[in-house]
Amino acid sequence: MRSIVCIKRVPDSEARLRIAADGLAIDSSGVKFSMNPYDEFALEEALRLKEKFGEGSVTAVTVGPDAARETLRSALAMGADEGVLLRSAGSHDGLAVARALADEIATREYDLILFGKQAIDDDGMQVPAMVAQLLSLPCATVVVDLQIEGGTATAKREIEGGHEIVEFELPGVVAAQKGLNEPRYPSLKGIMAAKRKPLDEKDIVMVEPKIELLALTPPPARPEPQIVGEGADAVPELVRRLREEAKVL
Repeated sequence: MRSIVCIKRVPDSEARLRIAADGLAIDSSGVKFSMNPYDEFALEEALRLKEKFGEGSVTAVTVGPDAARETLRSALAMGADEGVLLRSAGSHDGLAVARALADEIATREYDLILFGKQAIDDDGMQVPAMVAQLLSLPCATVVVDLQIEGGTATAKREIEGGHEIVEFELPGVVAAQKGLNEPRYPSLKGIMAAKRKPLDEKDIVMVEPKIELLALTPPPARPEPQIVGEGADAVPELVRRLREEAKVL
C-alpha cells in the first residue's frame, strides 16, 4: 500500500495566540508549532495500512516555510518512510495549497492520499476535496473507519446525526476524523531513525490566491464568572440564566 499523507505545520493546540500588529497573521514569537492533530490520524492510518499489507511506503508531504521541516521529521519519527517539503513562505489560500500538493503528487505512484479532515489554524476543510478534484480522484471526508480489500476502499463518514458508508475504487483521497484510530507516539528508535530518512526539499512558486484575507480578530472575551446564590435558593435564578442568557436549556 503506497500512501501519501499531506500534513500541515500549525500552532500547537495549547498555545496562547496573539494577532500580529498588521492584523493579518498571528504573532508567532514564542509560539510552539506542531503537526496538525487531524493529520496525525491520517498518518497513523497510512502506517497501519502499510503494516497490514506488509509492503508499500508512506510519504509525508507539506507546503510551508523552512520551519516545516521539523513537522516532517515528526512524521518520519512516527514511521513515515520519506518526507517532502514544498518550500513556500507566507500564507496561501486553500486552492493554492491544493494545486501545489496536486502537482507534486501527480509525479508519484500511490494508492491512497490521506489528509486530516481540516487544519486547526484556519478550519478551511477545503484542501482534501480540491486535491481530489484536481487529480480526478474519488474523495471521502470526515472518515472514522476505513477498510481496504482488493483495491476497493469502504469508508464510514461522520455526518449530522449518524454515519454514512461509502465505497470507491483506489486510488482515492481520504480525510481523517478523530476516532479513525489512536495515533502512536514516536519511539526513541523512531526519533533516531528519522534523522537518517530522506527528506526532499523543493522551492515552489504558488499560484495567485483567489481569496484575500482582510483581517483577523480575536474571539470575544469570556464574561467574568458570577455567583448567583447558595444552596437550593439559587436554583431558580441559575435555571433562568441558563435558559435566557446562556441559552443551553
